[in-house]
Amino acid sequence: MKKFLSVLFVCSFFILTGLYAQEIDVRHLSDSHTMIRVSADKKFILLPIQESAPEARIKVLIDTRLEHTIQARLAVEKVDYFVPFNLSPYKGKQVLFDLTQHAGRESKRTIADNVCWKELKYSDSFDTTNREKFRPDYHFTPAYGWMNDPNGMVYKDGEYHLFYQYNPYGSMWGNMTWGHAVTTDLTHWTHLEPAIFANELGAVFSGSAIVDKNNIAGFGKDAIIAMYTSAGTNQTQSLAYSNDNGRTFKIYEKNPVITSDIPDFRDPKLFFDEQTNEWKVIIASGQEVRFFTSKNLKDWTYESSFGLGYGNHDGVWECPDLVKVKVQGSNETKDVLLLNINPGFPFGGSATQYFVGRFDGHRFICDSKPEITKWMDYGKDHYATVTWSNAPDNRVIALAWMSNWQYANNVPTQQFRSANSVPRDLSLFKYEGEHYLCSSPSPELLSLREKSWLNKRVTIAKREYAYTFKKDIPTYEIVLSADAPISTTQVCLSNDLGEKVLMTYDASKKTFSMNRDKSGDVSFSKDFPIVTTAPAYIDNGFELRILVDRCSIEAFLNNGRTAMTNLVFPTKPYNRLSVTSERANKVNIQVYPLNNK
Repeated sequence: MKKFLSVLFVCSFFILTGLYAQEIDVRHLSDSHTMIRVSADKKFILLPIQESAPEARIKVLIDTRLEHTIQARLAVEKVDYFVPFNLSPYKGKQVLFDLTQHAGRESKRTIADNVCWKELKYSDSFDTTNREKFRPDYHFTPAYGWMNDPNGMVYKDGEYHLFYQYNPYGSMWGNMTWGHAVTTDLTHWTHLEPAIFANELGAVFSGSAIVDKNNIAGFGKDAIIAMYTSAGTNQTQSLAYSNDNGRTFKIYEKNPVITSDIPDFRDPKLFFDEQTNEWKVIIASGQEVRFFTSKNLKDWTYESSFGLGYGNHDGVWECPDLVKVKVQGSNETKDVLLLNINPGFPFGGSATQYFVGRFDGHRFICDSKPEITKWMDYGKDHYATVTWSNAPDNRVIALAWMSNWQYANNVPTQQFRSANSVPRDLSLFKYEGEHYLCSSPSPELLSLREKSWLNKRVTIAKREYAYTFKKDIPTYEIVLSADAPISTTQVCLSNDLGEKVLMTYDASKKTFSMNRDKSGDVSFSKDFPIVTTAPAYIDNGFELRILVDRCSIEAFLNNGRTAMTNLVFPTKPYNRLSVTSERANKVNIQVYPLNNK
């Protein structure tokens, strides 16, 4: 009997391992090299990820030909989450993963010891149901994986397209691809399949998109044409085009279309210049921007540069944009050059500076003195800001990545990382002889308001006015307004755990600040707990509008003359509002729950 059980065990082992090998054939060839033969009968193979693991380099071979190469932190000791690899395009073909993963000299493990081999599995579906307490309700986030810069933002046939820097194989930066989503109302988003993938020229870095209404490029009337940076040995600019409203793209066979001999040469922004009846592109080039011109979107000629001696130069210039913006209260427009920089922000890390002036069809002339630096948003978490091209009614609508390169890979989420700011309509206002950007939340956001919980005119003074919310909800809007300028005032959002965010309008210094030192979880980065301070451009009256989501606070002073965006990670939602003032002030206080269902 004992012998029979032994034989049965051995036979069962080989049967089970044979079935396993037939499904996912894993072969370890050395301490750091593994080959995996994969069946394409299912839609996905789910890859187990451990964020602290070293990156594995995976060459994907289809019928022995290299399709592409990806990086993934395959689980060594534990599984943090799974990401899908889409097998659908390869049905009926042989799929081979050729994988290398080095554990490091101090490790005694070999690749065969990793837990990922037992966790690999096939599936016809991938569950993207939210598992994160800090996933925003009304800010855009990827369904899963990593996101940074907004890309290729273009409006066509009633849809606002958002492409974005995307890693489908983990929630940390890597595998740069263009993710894709669309919205008709700037608040509700539909996730679409990734649009543009890495190829032999390199990863797909940031860029822009336009609608070719007159088939100038020859790709088709009303084609969406994207120009993006191919990040290979050098950074070059490439084209892709879509004739099905951005659902699929074809890569232009004569890429790259613009090259350079400098290392940081990226993030092209296309626009049509009516002054010269030509297409222009502006490209971040080290610590300046370069303008190029074209008649056909394929052949480009250098025009001019801007940036030497102007603004902040403490980091690399990135993600430029040039837009024509209306000056409030007039028919005048000016050209505004948005220019993102990393690092260089006064409070650390990445941010968006801008220049106001005139583009004459060939070069940009700045109105301000070279030493003047203007920041679009004074919070720590507003970067890579660009605008939608072809937006209706000549609106200038901007969107930013809501994070900071100092800690973006480490914020306390895993299913996804990063969100976008709320969309903002841009205008210009004049203050003490200078023109400044006004960033006001797009009016579509008003549709999220439910019936107000509080709508009261009160007198605030040194004794605090306090209001506790009816429910512990993480998404709401607060508006404080007065008919005349007010004295120094503090607004505090807090919960019963002592976590709080303190916002201060200092009337004597004409500043607005936000302190998130005790806002909740600040442990993941020494650069996170900080006070950010902005100039407050106050003429007549006072309004402070505060948009709160599960992991962010966006404050807008006087309709966006001052904007401040900061991430927060409270253990529980802030459910208490208190307001104090240096002297007695009569203010209106409104609190609206926000609902994006």
